Amino acid sequence: MSAAKTTVPTNDQILVPETLLKKRKSQEKAREEKSAELEKKKKAQKEKRGVIFKRAEKYVKEYRDQEREKIRLARLAKQDGSYYIPAEEKLVFVVRIKGINKIAPKPRKILQLLRLLQINNGVFVRMTKATLEMLKVVEPWIAYGYPNLKTVRELVYKRGYGKVDKQRIALTDNSIIENNLGKYGIVCMEDLIHEIFTVGPNFKQAANFLWPFKLNNPNGGFRTRKFKHFVEGGDLGNREDKINALIRQMN
Repeated sequence: MSAAKTTVPTNDQILVPETLLKKRKSQEKAREEKSAELEKKKKAQKEKRGVIFKRAEKYVKEYRDQEREKIRLARLAKQDGSYYIPAEEKLVFVVRIKGINKIAPKPRKILQLLRLLQINNGVFVRMTKATLEMLKVVEPWIAYGYPNLKTVRELVYKRGYGKVDKQRIALTDNSIIENNLGKYGIVCMEDLIHEIFTVGPNFKQAANFLWPFKLNNPNGGFRTRKFKHFVEGGDLGNREDKINALIRQMN
């Protein structure tokens, strides 16, 4: 093996070892690739923000049109001397307000199925005949009713956590939602809110993705220490749209 030749550089020429040149080239290439990747990500994020903004605008229009339609139908009914009866509510928010002392196996199991394992836990539920029967069985331990859009939005934005690999993860980024619900067309907070509020075709997946909401005791406490039904001056059972006031006190 011949010995490596050493070249003495002149005043106007500095020779750089070949290994160092290769290293520099590879670093430059890596920088260029990283820069291109960042640019690509920025462009994709910008496009995604545009899509999300358009979806949000579409949802706002949809909600507004629904409200206007209700008002229109109510006015028509009034003109005809009749009453407008809105469609049955499909979305229910259920809050557990009583502990587990002296609870029978059947209601205990239903509370587990509803994921209401602790006091002040709350969940969104699709109202069906079967769900209504379950709620009646556990009525002595819960308060429930029909949340409006404002309540749904405040709950998801303020207290929304997702279930990711059985972990409770704060919804700080739309990517968390997209990674878990993207296959259902739910890629951002507004998509999630829309799916819940309208009880869409993927409501079950969206509701199960949301970790049960952990609420506070209501400001000023509950109305009575005795656990009576809401219509009797207590706190238990169906509050219908009055649930919105309770959630705001607990949120």
